Amino acid sequence: MFSVLSVLPTEATSYPPVILVHGAANSAQVWTFWQHQLAERGWASHAIDLRGHGCSGQLDLSRTSMSDYASDIRTLVSHLACRPIVMGWSMGGLLSMMVAATGEAAACVALAPSTPARQTDSSIPLRTGEFGPEEYGIVSTDLKNQPGMVDLDEVDREIALASMGRESRLARDERRAGIVIQSLPCQLLIVTGTEDKAWPAERYHDLWLNVEHHQVEGASHWGLVLSRRALASAVPAVVRWLSTNHLDRPPVRLRGATP
Repeated sequence: MFSVLSVLPTEATSYPPVILVHGAANSAQVWTFWQHQLAERGWASHAIDLRGHGCSGQLDLSRTSMSDYASDIRTLVSHLACRPIVMGWSMGGLLSMMVAATGEAAACVALAPSTPARQTDSSIPLRTGEFGPEEYGIVSTDLKNQPGMVDLDEVDREIALASMGRESRLARDERRAGIVIQSLPCQLLIVTGTEDKAWPAERYHDLWLNVEHHQVEGASHWGLVLSRRALASAVPAVVRWLSTNHLDRPPVRLRGATP
């Protein structure tokens, strides 16, 4: 039900693979620049199009839950030879934490993620239905009229707009009500942008998980994935963190996985 775009380095390395998880109402296209830069540094990456998004094909998402999306990622994990790094942006950041909480990831990187909760707020109604990018203020296809993409040039914005699609309202309401994650069995890095007004670093100050932080100067929410200027510092910083925390041990092979 999902599709995957894989980009491999020119020479094989012992680095664990990286699964890249897009945000709400968009697709794997947002990882275009990340994938090329990771490959240049020797890292294989697999950008997933969650069910009903991007190249996975159209699907009625009105009853699709966050657990359904996490199941797509876990299925991809099961096809890999060793535990991957899971890395997500926005909604995808929270999904990455959901997968990491099961012990199926070597590490987790979250770019301005939707925040987890310690308990669910049962007063928030869980509605069914779908919505589109207009819910996030993207109401025009004019490349020059994208106030939420201030640090993206027109090439970046073209990729951003091409990535957009429908989204599950049920999954969004579940995030508002609270996706519970009590702890993670692996290291977590949260990356934020100084120009991200929706998900600034302050939103994660009270996070109870064992987490390290990195801030990207001048990056907006979209800039964390598609501003090539921001990625010039963000990608090396993430790779350094992964190298420091995880390359001193061999990758863990998953039982039954195909090498």
